[in-house]
Amino acid sequence: MNADSRSTPTRRLAAPVGVLGAVAAAFAYVGAVDPNEPGHYPVCPLLRFTGLYCPGCGGLRSAHAVVHGDLPAALHANALAVAGYLLFAVLWTVWVVRAARGRPLLLDLRPAYLWSAGALLLLFTVVRNLPFGGWLHP
Repeated sequence: MNADSRSTPTRRLAAPVGVLGAVAAAFAYVGAVDPNEPGHYPVCPLLRFTGLYCPGCGGLRSAHAVVHGDLPAALHANALAVAGYLLFAVLWTVWVVRAARGRPLLLDLRPAYLWSAGALLLLFTVVRNLPFGGWLHP
């Protein structure tokens, strides 16, 4: 029995609940302060100076659309961000279940997984900046 399994459920759930609170606060702020209106958020430096979309471009607009329940607009703004929100929700749920049972969250981040994630980001970035990738523009 590890030390974490002997702690109280409240203690074990403190970290996941804290993370959820921070993420919920961030989404609430983005939901209240519209990123579609200029002047509220800084402009992406890569887009500003090169005209190229980075993998994060449209992420705030995507989060704003998710908060307002507009999934098609969220996917149009940044489909990869929407996939990231879903991945976060799944990982957070696994974390809560394991914490409630007194077990640590074990993430097996093998190099192949990290390289695959990097390749996906690169592919998304390249495709969204090519003429046929216009459907991925924010």
